[in-house]
Amino acid sequence: MGMRNRFTRRLSAVTAVMAVIVPSFIFGVQKAGEKVVLPVSQKAKRIPIKPTIPQEDRNAGDRVFLERADKLYMDERVSPDYQVVTGNVLFRKGGMYMYCDSALFFEKTGSLNAYGNVKMEQGDTLFVYADQLEYDGEADHATFYGAGADPVRLINRDVQLTTYVFDYDMGLNLGYYENQGTITDEENELTSGYGEYSPDTKDAEFRNNVVLQDKKKEDFRITTEVLKYNTETHIANLVSPTVIVTDSATVYTDNGWYDTEEELSELYDRSLVVTNRGSTLTGDTLFYDHEKGYGEAWGNMILTDSVKSVALDGDYGFYNQVNDSAYATGRARILEYSKGDTLYMHGDTVRAYMLYDDSTHVLTAYPRVRFWRVDVQGLCDSLAMLERDSTLYMHRHPILWNEQRQVFGGVIMAHFNDSTVDWAKLPEFGFVAEHVDGEFYNQISGKEMVAWFDSIGNMRQLDVSGNVEIISLPQENDSTYNKIVNTESSFLSAWFDGRQLERMIMWPEVTGTVTPLYLARKTIYYLSNFHWYDALRPKDKDDIFVIPPEMEALFKEPDPSLRRRKVNM
Repeated sequence: MGMRNRFTRRLSAVTAVMAVIVPSFIFGVQKAGEKVVLPVSQKAKRIPIKPTIPQEDRNAGDRVFLERADKLYMDERVSPDYQVVTGNVLFRKGGMYMYCDSALFFEKTGSLNAYGNVKMEQGDTLFVYADQLEYDGEADHATFYGAGADPVRLINRDVQLTTYVFDYDMGLNLGYYENQGTITDEENELTSGYGEYSPDTKDAEFRNNVVLQDKKKEDFRITTEVLKYNTETHIANLVSPTVIVTDSATVYTDNGWYDTEEELSELYDRSLVVTNRGSTLTGDTLFYDHEKGYGEAWGNMILTDSVKSVALDGDYGFYNQVNDSAYATGRARILEYSKGDTLYMHGDTVRAYMLYDDSTHVLTAYPRVRFWRVDVQGLCDSLAMLERDSTLYMHRHPILWNEQRQVFGGVIMAHFNDSTVDWAKLPEFGFVAEHVDGEFYNQISGKEMVAWFDSIGNMRQLDVSGNVEIISLPQENDSTYNKIVNTESSFLSAWFDGRQLERMIMWPEVTGTVTPLYLARKTIYYLSNFHWYDALRPKDKDDIFVIPPEMEALFKEPDPSLRRRKVNM
């Protein structure tokens, strides 16, 4: 019914009520000491009568019946369209009952205006309480009004809706409000500017300044502009920019659902989870268990830890806040950015977890590990980083590059002090090569190598022990090379100033040869385990995902200390 009809009906209602409350000139009651005598014909029209209830099928849902009232009035001079009923009024339409203190009843259209202690009930599950009711019988539409401290209340089992103007489409069995309302169930309280609710499906939709608050947890809240919610399943469907705040994380999304009872959410379209520890998790699709602090992400997953200056990404991943563990696979990559230049590392699978015995953190990547940073690049088949001893372990054909230098061996260990390497060790076998010019390389080989570095990453000391072999090309004063030196011993120690060799000692016995380059044969250019792996070296942060065939072939080879001499011509 339009606003004009609503206004006309209210005006008629006021007129009718005045006719009941002020009957001095209707029923001939004494006024100012005088008695007004009306014609008999007029008296008959205004005398209260007991309502006569038609004896018809009350279960028919297509018309409204007046079931009960103490008095009924009708005055054709005021309006021939309605009757005024007062006292214990009861109307019925099918299985719907409507109670009030007084009402205007439009019998022809089945419409009514009800006043005072209005109650509508359907079965034993749906109740509406209000101060006034306007019911349009033709449209089968009811509008309820609250007054003062008594708003309209709709109660459907354990669900209660409160507002001051509530419209109810009985044909659709759908109620709605447009000027602020609140709906509560066993789990939550939800407020909004607009809301609608279906008692049949238990579905509700809310718009404009929507806030869903957990009744048991003050630190849980959903705020959005549009929210769809089911009061039976307690699941909220998120269809607009939404913020979910819980005791474990804050979620930013505009598409997904949240189970407020189980505290589970599934989110789409690059939603974001920010944990209370400062970690963030995002992806094309997210699943998050807020109670357990556990999340999974599919499609361009990114997990960041701002405290540790680390990020993890991949096609799929998960994060467990309780034990601070994470996992990524499918184009997985870890980024470490604590020292300005970011280290990019790829492995088919990257994991970070915490050991239960001493709560130390472990980072692993495997297989086909490749990493790149401006100043250092490397690869291996598997890698592990232990927080307990701040040591990085590279296994199965590990190789490191720095400028023109290359290091490889059976295992490479590197110790970090505040994200800077302070020593590195090759405990099983080590080989260092430095490209000099053309086909010439400085080379050192031994059973064990240990190198110490200064605070800016320059090597300051190198110790080699066991079967020490050296090939070097000393630079002449004119910056040329004219001889090659082949040396063998059991031990070696060398000290450096920046990148310049200060001094070197070898012991206990040293053997070797010095050969002019013009007399040197190619057989003395290289040590037996020499190989220059430049084709495998990552070129940039994106090249870490490229696995060259030479790398696959390398991992099929035996330990480098057991290989026969291979010369890269």
